[in-house]
Amino acid sequence: MSEFDEQLREIIPRLRRFAVSLTRNSSSADDLVQASLERALSSWGEKRADGDLRAWLFAILYRQFLDAHRRSRRYARMLEFFTGRDDAEPSVERTVIAQSTLQAFDRLPTEQRALLLMVSVEGLSYKEVAEILGTPLGTVMSRLSRARQALRQLSDGEISSPSLRILK
Repeated sequence: MSEFDEQLREIIPRLRRFAVSLTRNSSSADDLVQASLERALSSWGEKRADGDLRAWLFAILYRQFLDAHRRSRRYARMLEFFTGRDDAEPSVERTVIAQSTLQAFDRLPTEQRALLLMVSVEGLSYKEVAEILGTPLGTVMSRLSRARQALRQLSDGEISSPSLRILK
């Protein structure tokens, strides 16, 4: 077995765990991992030889997730425009069930969950996360601090949903 195959076998379960946390659905997570691996293999020539394979694959997966999320929102807006219905809004029953079963971690915004998972669960360095997200190192550190604070507050029951600052 080649070294690349061995590395890939080690990384795939981590990619899947990360994808499940983003999509909250194992089937969607499997699709996301497969699409990410296909993208990685098709753009193998663009990968830096000295770059970390794990960080590169996580970056591809995260960007694939964001692209799919944007497409689904765009589709929902088009559907609402043409049909006059808003199917993007969850039902009251579904909202109540979701709120009662989600743990504090699940109540964090996707960006905060992703950031916490990359650093805390997957063990990526702040520098690797900064490269994945395409943001400065200091921004990663401050966002991680806010994500940890929001998680603590949610766990302690201090707030019902995390507050987000809007910057212009």
